[in-house]
Amino acid sequence: MTGSRPQTAMVLAAGLGKRMRPITATVPKPLVEVASRALIDQVLDRLVEIGVPRAVVNVHYLADLVEVRVGRRTKPEITISDERAELLETGGGVTKALPLIGTEPFFVLNTDSIWIEGPRPNLLRLAETYDPERMDGLLLLASTVSSVGYDGAGDFVLDGDGRLTRRIERRIAPFVYTGAAILHPRLFEGAPAGPFSLNVLFDRAIEAGRLFGLRLDGTWMHVGTPDAIGLAETCLAESTA
Repeated sequence: MTGSRPQTAMVLAAGLGKRMRPITATVPKPLVEVASRALIDQVLDRLVEIGVPRAVVNVHYLADLVEVRVGRRTKPEITISDERAELLETGGGVTKALPLIGTEPFFVLNTDSIWIEGPRPNLLRLAETYDPERMDGLLLLASTVSSVGYDGAGDFVLDGDGRLTRRIERRIAPFVYTGAAILHPRLFEGAPAGPFSLNVLFDRAIEAGRLFGLRLDGTWMHVGTPDAIGLAETCLAESTA
């Protein structure tokens, strides 16, 4: 059945933020501010706006600072997945947190991914489109060429049914993964032990024809470098002018 909104989100906040140096020498990337708001608060606020009551936040680098910041919030209800002992990357981090997430489909969100909404919240559109019968994952995608702060070659090609395939080598793909998705726990069955990327599981789901995409309505901003902070702030200011 489509349209059932996940009640839990996994927020990935454990990374080292190497590309954001020197800022991240003393500040974890999730606490880097864009337009006077920490990235992690912008992500968590989106969840509150659409009524998601719970979030699991993983921590590793400068973990105490992240814990203190999210501990000040009253919504959503936050549970910490502690990766202080070992940084597990995106796939390993979600796998470790699954006992905290539960058995139902859930949002997964990167903290360096923000966007200007279109007419309706994109996370709500994602929930309305997600069909657990057909999909192990539904990724929110943005235009490779018109996104702010992104200069890569894109990630995916989207077919008429919404199924995803990978970018062909030496070509530019039309869509880039925004770092927001709905995933089903079954995607993680037989997942590798230890650190690994979510891309390992995305590729497996592509092979099975069970990885889908939805185009973001609005403007996506990838805040991965110090320069990208200014680009995002300019874009935000122009959108409200």
